[in-house]
Amino acid sequence: MLVRLLDLPDMKEKEASLRKEESILIRRPISPEMSQLIEWTEEHFSEFWANEVQAAFFQQPPSCFIAQKGNEIIGFACYETTARSFFGPTGVLPEYRKLGLGKVLLVKSLEALREMGYVYGIIGGVGPEEYYKKTVNAVTIDGSEKNIYENLLRRNDRNEKGNEKG
Repeated sequence: MLVRLLDLPDMKEKEASLRKEESILIRRPISPEMSQLIEWTEEHFSEFWANEVQAAFFQQPPSCFIAQKGNEIIGFACYETTARSFFGPTGVLPEYRKLGLGKVLLVKSLEALREMGYVYGIIGGVGPEEYYKKTVNAVTIDGSEKNIYENLLRRNDRNEKGNEKG
């Protein structure tokens, strides 16, 4: 999907509300947190996404944001880890969904792409297409059924979520 980065919604009030009412802080991680964030991402989402989180730390500042409550990671969003101007992966723990946290992580990441000089961002490997249309006016890119992920190496002993088959 394609997102025009010049027309993003303002999430400053929502971010402030999450901090004040839910004690949720959204920020960039720093190098000493890298292994913990990678492990958390693999545990809650997938090995593939954990690899993309690691790639985020190859850039300075890291090309990702985390949501934390107390000393716990509860969500994350990366950008420009697999390809230039790409958003994703992103995830929020199930018990924290519906708070608007994913929207804030999404918009902060897209704003970071805009600050890098991009006018359009690409959401690769789209899951909830309607969510992106509604949240940031993303549009489907015709012909994108074939994408950067189609020849991804997969382990024979793991499923797509990176968990052992059981």
